[in-house]
Amino acid sequence: MKKFFKILIWILVGALFIGTFVYLYFNSKPKQTQYELVTPDSGNIERTTVLTGKIEPRDEIEIKPQISGIISKINVEPGDVVKEGDIIAEIKVIPDASQLSSAEGRVSSAKINLEDARLKHERNEALFSRKVISREEYENTLTAYENARQELASAQDAVNIVLQGVSRYNASASNTQVRATIDGLVLDVPVKVGTSVIQSNTFNDGTTVATIADMSNLIFKGTVDETEVGQLRTGMPVAITIGALPDLKPSAEIEYIAPKGTESSGANTFEVKAALKVDSTATLRAGYSANATVTLNRSEGVMRVPESVVEFAGDSTFVYLLTDTVPEMKFKRTPIVTGVSDGINIEVKSGLDKKSRLRGAEKTEAN
Repeated sequence: MKKFFKILIWILVGALFIGTFVYLYFNSKPKQTQYELVTPDSGNIERTTVLTGKIEPRDEIEIKPQISGIISKINVEPGDVVKEGDIIAEIKVIPDASQLSSAEGRVSSAKINLEDARLKHERNEALFSRKVISREEYENTLTAYENARQELASAQDAVNIVLQGVSRYNASASNTQVRATIDGLVLDVPVKVGTSVIQSNTFNDGTTVATIADMSNLIFKGTVDETEVGQLRTGMPVAITIGALPDLKPSAEIEYIAPKGTESSGANTFEVKAALKVDSTATLRAGYSANATVTLNRSEGVMRVPESVVEFAGDSTFVYLLTDTVPEMKFKRTPIVTGVSDGINIEVKSGLDKKSRLRGAEKTEAN
């Protein structure tokens, strides 16, 4: 009986040893890598680029005063529609001391000249009536007298302009009234009653009283990276998307590409403008953030494969073509000619057919 148990124990030990050896042998062999297989299909491929920017009116005008002073009245507010010539605001003039002194001095001088001309005219008028002097002498003094009267009136009007900003002879064109220079929508009124304003001159731009824009003529203004600007052309169609108005997708057309780039955060970008084609019933606001999608290349009904299966080596492209499945998958590195890519799929111009099976992603245990 003891001999039987010894034999049984040796058999079990032997079986365990053999089993361990077999297990280690099979597990020491490298596992065969399995891959997903990809077959080319047919479809359309578009290569696009997206420009970021804003919706802006083509004509945005800053209205500035023609005279310095203090705002005494404002007739509009942002959102109002105005016509050319409408009075936007009125200005109370603060007389300049030096200008007022000069104008008043001119009046005093004109009064003296007028008095002198009057006396000469009256004397020559009496002499002419007695035929002592010629008509020519008489008319000369009459002309001088009329000129002196005109000079006094002009000098007094100059004082009135300095004091009130208004000419007595053309009150409708008063400098104290700030008027709209175009038809449009009031975008901003950065002043209020009591604000001091100055007119534009050589040394400053002047105070902006209001900003007016023609909202029926809008453009998209954005930027494009230097790597893609060379592929853009004026006249190319653009699809606009506006974050604030997701249901509105106006079309546009590129009308301007900046000839010079600007550097920002280490990258060179170029300004691009596109004219919007918007339905008259659509309501857009200046400053809306927007994206413009431009189609750079498009191929229709072409053979395509996922770009992930393509190997790029310099100017050449390759795929791994399945040649055998027994006893394991075998692939051949095959050159192909590619075309348009949209970043996901790429066009295959030659090197494959629709029955080709290509090496895709490596299968995982979950697959």
